[in-house]
Amino acid sequence: MARSEQSFNKKEKEKKRLKKRELKMKKKEERKANSKGGGLENMIAYVDEFGNLTDTPPDPANKVQVDAESIEIGIPKREEIEVDPVHTGKVAFFNDSKGFGFINDLDTQEKYFVHVNGLMEEIKENDKVSFELEKGMKGMNAVKVKKI
Repeated sequence: MARSEQSFNKKEKEKKRLKKRELKMKKKEERKANSKGGGLENMIAYVDEFGNLTDTPPDPANKVQVDAESIEIGIPKREEIEVDPVHTGKVAFFNDSKGFGFINDLDTQEKYFVHVNGLMEEIKENDKVSFELEKGMKGMNAVKVKKI
């Protein structure tokens, strides 16, 4: 005679699966028996004037009229501030052999990189200079640098 194809382990797994299915069906029947029902009315939620969820509809007397023209969509335009493009500063460091240096702005005390290509005339350390700023690869660069 041939052996049965169902092992003990398979039988146990099948029993567990059937038991789980039975429990699921019992829970489903229990939920159906205990539910209020009512349909859509019990599922609707309202938002009050403070933004909280509630089950009562809002009072129309508390309704506020909003003028659609007063709503700004997007970022408000910023006012243009007139900035003097010419800054004054003092040369903190300049290396003639390498062709670059740094200028300290006298107003903001910020350091700006300067390259020999941005010079209008030769400069040395501690010279007072006027310059304009230009966006560079690693920040702002001083260009059109002249001695004062």
